[in-house]
Amino acid sequence: MLETLLTANEAVAPSVVLVLIVASFFTSLMTATVGIGGGVLLLAVMAGSLPVAALIPVHGLVQLGSNGNRAVMTLKHIDRNMLKFFALGAVIGAFLASFVVVQLPLVFIQFAVAAFILFLVWGSKPKAQEMKPAGRVMAGFVTTLVSMFVGATGPLVAAFVHRNNYSKMQITGTFASCMTLQHGLKAFVFTFVGFSFVQWAGLIVAMVLSGALGTYVGLKVLKRVPTQKFMLAFKLVVTLLAFRLLWQAFQSM
Repeated sequence: MLETLLTANEAVAPSVVLVLIVASFFTSLMTATVGIGGGVLLLAVMAGSLPVAALIPVHGLVQLGSNGNRAVMTLKHIDRNMLKFFALGAVIGAFLASFVVVQLPLVFIQFAVAAFILFLVWGSKPKAQEMKPAGRVMAGFVTTLVSMFVGATGPLVAAFVHRNNYSKMQITGTFASCMTLQHGLKAFVFTFVGFSFVQWAGLIVAMVLSGALGTYVGLKVLKRVPTQKFMLAFKLVVTLLAFRLLWQAFQSM
């Protein structure tokens, strides 16, 4: 019975289930420690393990659980003002995306998102680093709209969050809360269009639980990481993910 639940009615092998549960732990630990990257890495692992039709919705729900756990564990560090305006833009972006019929070429989106990430992380910042309400609404709108085409937009959201003058714990908590909201909207959309999460519930729950453990361990490590080193690691990981997008774009040309 348990094996049937975890393998989604034998849609995946038991050995694959074990790999995914372990991967969820380590990628959640990575995101909690470094701030970003675990979601994209987990997507890459899952891409070679799950049926194509289930990949994005199952990954989205696992990430909803992972980011939700991290947001709860860092609740007191979340910039609620940022989240409030980000949420407004995200809802508008998700609503608009549901009406978009013509999709932009993937290669164009990859180049645009990668360039935007590099500018946000390494470009010149205004003296008052904290984003204005309009900028926060735009961040939610743009990243959520793009997520409907690209999928994993964690690096883009992280780049927006990085524009604010946050401490390492504020970065982790605020980023987690924004991603929880975004994955929640995506889960709603997939449910609305008829994807059945029931078949995959056992695997999703197991991956969320292992991810929660990884997040807990990762946050313990984060508290011991010097702020300067954390910020440098955060920027480098986001930059590498942007270069990964560029590489994928060049390969598809």
